[in-house]
Amino acid sequence: MELNPYTKFLGARDPLEVLSETAGQLGMFLKVLGPEGMEKPPAPGKWTAREILAHLADCEIAFAFRLRQTLAEDHHIIQPFDQAIWAANYAAYDTNAAFAVFSSLRRWNLALIRSTTPEQRLKPVTHPERGTMSFFTIVQTMAGHDLNHLNQLERIHQGWK
Repeated sequence: MELNPYTKFLGARDPLEVLSETAGQLGMFLKVLGPEGMEKPPAPGKWTAREILAHLADCEIAFAFRLRQTLAEDHHIIQPFDQAIWAANYAAYDTNAAFAVFSSLRRWNLALIRSTTPEQRLKPVTHPERGTMSFFTIVQTMAGHDLNHLNQLERIHQGWK
């Protein structure tokens, strides 16, 4: 498995810029899709926009912990999770609550990321499936992950028009 499977989405973009813009873009999708559009699956077996938003909120929780543990511990080993198992609970999550969780945690995570020193950004951490990476690789992964799901939301939006 590659170190950062989301590199292809990030390309040469600044990860902090992407991370800073995501909540606003999610808010735009909430507005243009409306409650009905947030619930329409793009295809059988695919996540709805609400489920994508719930997934992003869940991931922001996981990333928050990973970032902090990386800074707090030497040789931290990331705990992977099965997104399909987490997604089994998404029917219970309200769209606006998921957006609020994501937005609040994203601001909190950005404050932490921006406060790090160059040395902290290079601090190693190990993902059991991907290998040894740095704190900043997690940041880049977050940004690429955002772009992947924003692309999915754009496709839902295009199909909803």
